Amino acid sequence: MEIINYPDRSNWPELAKRPAMDVSILFDTVNPVLAAVRTEGDEAVKRYEEKFDKVTLDTLRVSADEIKRAEENVPAELKQAIQTAYANIARFHAAQEFTGEKIETTPGVVCWQKAVAIEKVGLYIPGGTAPLFSTVLMLAVPARIAGCKEIVLCTPPDVNGNVHPAILFAAKTAGVHIIIKAGGIQAIAAMAYGTASVPKVDKIFGPGNQYVTAAKQLVSLKDVAIDMPAGPSEVQVIADETANPDFIAADFLSQAEHGVDSQAILVTTDKALISRVEEAINSQLNDLPRKEITAKALVHSRIVLLKDMDEVIAFTNLYAPEHLIIQTKDYAAVAERVENAGSVFLGAYTPESAGDYASGTNHTLPTNRYARAYSGVNLDSFIKKITFQEISADGIRNLGDTIRVMAANEQLEAHRNAVTVRLNTL
Repeated sequence: MEIINYPDRSNWPELAKRPAMDVSILFDTVNPVLAAVRTEGDEAVKRYEEKFDKVTLDTLRVSADEIKRAEENVPAELKQAIQTAYANIARFHAAQEFTGEKIETTPGVVCWQKAVAIEKVGLYIPGGTAPLFSTVLMLAVPARIAGCKEIVLCTPPDVNGNVHPAILFAAKTAGVHIIIKAGGIQAIAAMAYGTASVPKVDKIFGPGNQYVTAAKQLVSLKDVAIDMPAGPSEVQVIADETANPDFIAADFLSQAEHGVDSQAILVTTDKALISRVEEAINSQLNDLPRKEITAKALVHSRIVLLKDMDEVIAFTNLYAPEHLIIQTKDYAAVAERVENAGSVFLGAYTPESAGDYASGTNHTLPTNRYARAYSGVNLDSFIKKITFQEISADGIRNLGDTIRVMAANEQLEAHRNAVTVRLNTL
């Protein structure tokens, strides 16, 4: 793990780089799969499931019987944990509900907004080395609260054609309507274009590997909306001399175990802390079952020593981390100065894994500096806001000349006339 002491500001952009690859180089691989699913539907999805996931499927939809059997196979302890997390996530997202207020901008001119749920949404839940049932909750719960009429979930099955029981239990708990056995590019294509088994959706959510990311980018060009650009997961820790090195090490490793392209960065003003954190990382790493993956992620992780908290804040807002953990004596004051971050974890007893699972906040967050412009998934992600306006006769008298002058100066005579014909009747 690289350690950089007091880097010059001119070098900060280089230190803020991620190990992310340019997914556009995968477009030639992704496009033929998208085209096949678009034209052949279910048959293409099944063919690619056999090719990529090594499973032969008779049907793509998960049946009610499969969901029932899955529920019976989830341990009671895990059921309780999922239900507790569900309740917290639902409580937090329900508090985000929008209530539009009618505003009279000019006497007789009233404007307002109405929140309307996106009708059909697609949720992608990766397979791979771990069943991400937590992501099911993070995406399906706000979709249900928003009032989406159709929530479609795609996730790759195992070689026997089964979806992990915890994913099915979480989907049932959260209110998913349709569950599809499909992963990768073919799943994104099915939701973007629609097939006999998979409804075409209006917006696709969820993380995935580089091929899924490339597929989402391509289908978003003209066929469907997506949640946000995505890249490998990342965490930044801000720490001073009061921070616990064991806590920092644990946060580093919990991020690094996501995958070999994950990144963790410690930014500190305390030089003595660095060796203590390194020692704690080495000690904890040896006990991890995903030690090999985690160690590879640490290769492009780093510790940056800066002069003071002003520099730390400036670097943080440049880096714009997906997850930001602040372990300083004045963490609340430091947090107030943060402008670019996906989700912030305050104080010694707030690990990033709390937000990943059960505190209530959403863990689907912008990576790769997109926190400079994007929010994480929230209730607004699943709704659209329609504006309304109503103008009375008095209102058009009061505002009409303003509209006509502006239209005339933009040389749009028909716009001007739309007001004039109304004024002439009054």
